[in-house]
Amino acid sequence: MEIYFDEKELQEIEKLKTRYQDRHSVLIPALWMIQEKYGWISDEAIKYIGDLLNINYEHILGVVTFYTMFHKKPKGKFHLQICTNVSCMLRGAYELYEYVKAKTGTKENEISEDGMFSIEEVECLGSCATAPVMQVNNKEYFENLSKEKLDSIIETFKQQT
Repeated sequence: MEIYFDEKELQEIEKLKTRYQDRHSVLIPALWMIQEKYGWISDEAIKYIGDLLNINYEHILGVVTFYTMFHKKPKGKFHLQICTNVSCMLRGAYELYEYVKAKTGTKENEISEDGMFSIEEVECLGSCATAPVMQVNNKEYFENLSKEKLDSIIETFKQQT
């Protein structure tokens, strides 16, 4: 698959370059844009961004592998990130994590057969007062989770095919 930004996306990159003195400051937004477009960040995408920003591959790979918000392999249409840090764990996060895996037919860091779901256990999502918490696609939070609430969420996602 050829990796590229269209004219509008390239204009956004150029706009970001004018905002910052150092091209490295544009790296995170550029990586976020490529992941939003393709769903993950491939080696080809890293090379493309490197050429675009004149940053070496190894530096970009270090950034992509350091930040958990970036994915180095494809994810499901709905990537479910369930917090199992202390507050969530004490409120049943591990049980809910196992429940979601069974409900979606998904294993840790794999995609369900229908391509709809991937699941990942994550550290603190910063919402301890509303534990247990799940983040979907690095964007949307679902708090005060229960099995019933998860059933409803998953059914809503299944209807969005």
